[in-house]
Amino acid sequence: MQYTAVKPVIVNGHSLTIEQVVGVARHGVQVGIDADSTLKMQRTRQYVEKLLSEKKVVYGLTTGFGKFSDTYISGEDAKALQVNLIRSHACGIGSPFAEEVVRAILLLRINALALGYSGIRPEVVQLMIDMLNRGVTPVVPEKGSLGASGDLAPLSHLALVIFGEGEAYYQGVRMPGGKAMELAGITPLALEAKEGLALINGTQVMTAVGVLACWDAQRLAEWADCAAALTCEALYGVRDAFDAATHAIRPHRGQRKSAENIKKLTTGSRLMTRQGERRVQDAYSLRCAPQVHGASRDALEYIAEKLEIEINSATDNPLIFADEERVISGGNFHGQPIALAMDHLSISASELANISERRIERLVNPHLNEGLPPFLTKNGGLQSGFMIAQYAAAAVVSENKSLAHPASVDSIPSSGNQEDHVSMGTIGARKARQIVDNAYSVLAIELLSAAQALDFRDPQLLGSGTKKLYDRCRERVAFVDEDRVLSHDFQTIAEWMKQADSLAELAEL
Repeated sequence: MQYTAVKPVIVNGHSLTIEQVVGVARHGVQVGIDADSTLKMQRTRQYVEKLLSEKKVVYGLTTGFGKFSDTYISGEDAKALQVNLIRSHACGIGSPFAEEVVRAILLLRINALALGYSGIRPEVVQLMIDMLNRGVTPVVPEKGSLGASGDLAPLSHLALVIFGEGEAYYQGVRMPGGKAMELAGITPLALEAKEGLALINGTQVMTAVGVLACWDAQRLAEWADCAAALTCEALYGVRDAFDAATHAIRPHRGQRKSAENIKKLTTGSRLMTRQGERRVQDAYSLRCAPQVHGASRDALEYIAEKLEIEINSATDNPLIFADEERVISGGNFHGQPIALAMDHLSISASELANISERRIERLVNPHLNEGLPPFLTKNGGLQSGFMIAQYAAAAVVSENKSLAHPASVDSIPSSGNQEDHVSMGTIGARKARQIVDNAYSVLAIELLSAAQALDFRDPQLLGSGTKKLYDRCRERVAFVDEDRVLSHDFQTIAEWMKQADSLAELAEL
């Protein structure tokens, strides 16, 4: 996945893409709102005011929340109810989300509100847009969401800043939310009836984390093919396994794409071998790379599809259908669709790292590495070379296996058993993001292990694509002639792979 968006993002609730979310979250792309969405929000707000004037009993408008849904709240207390809701629900725990995640959360909440089913005033949504465009980023703790009734706790921390409370980052400094708004030239707004609930009742936290993790994982799948190709050459891999004829008769799209990538990268190689030339067939971690990588690729396409549906959905409760003069209490806030997708993402990214670690072992193990020096060092014994690099990869892969345990199969009842099944989707999304980050580290180790191995062969014998990949690695990290601290080297390559323009380089391979 290559980032190309540069135009301002105009939200309308219907057409936001994952790439646009990445643009706003990471690259500061400016945000505006569609005029039709503003009109829709205005009409819905007018209907809310009508319900208030008629003293209708509507959940969250003239009632309490959760188990208190049967408790009537008078019109005079409706404003106090919103502030009490946000303050009481701001129960987040742990370290704050990265600023890019919170920016994505803000954008997704804006987009959901722009659909016009939440009953919020357009000026509140415009204030949130101003926060994005002027760089006010609420401090939102990572933990505390059950992923049903929406991401209540983390979204409450975001909402605090809208009326001048809580904390926020502004120009890289953490400060009181009201101070950040003042420095950015934004005047906080007092919340009206229904608006507090409209701000926090949704799946935007799990979805924002998931969008960024999925984007990174789709890029990771591209890098996995690159690493496998480089390792195949270092180990005199059998090229027949990547022939299109094999993959055409098992036509999973991801499998065919991975095989095509590896074959293209190794075009012209004088290190790859033919069936029977050195051996009849390779170990699975080489020969089955297209099948394993491809399965993750296909899963990631499915996950991206689910995320794009969710980021263009109304996930409030209740939902207000002003044109029909109806208010419906439902369950669109339940995060199960994203929870399942995030667990699938965790498994898919874990497998890309799992098979990569097996290839690393083949590169460093003198019993498996086709005559390369043990642990890829010239002076084994005195020097350890890449011995502990494989340990580090194995440790991270093992950690991923623990993290990949599904979150969505757990549920703890809450709110006096009114909310008796929850998704744990935000936990699933956070775990998936960590797994993806870990997987980048494993692939960085594989790339540098393969580059080191190829220095003991002859890099000039590489294929047209793998030679360019080798050169890019060597531009950043030198051959390990003597033992040194490798941690920095792996971090350098992992960070390069994550950079927005790195796939532009990859496209040239």
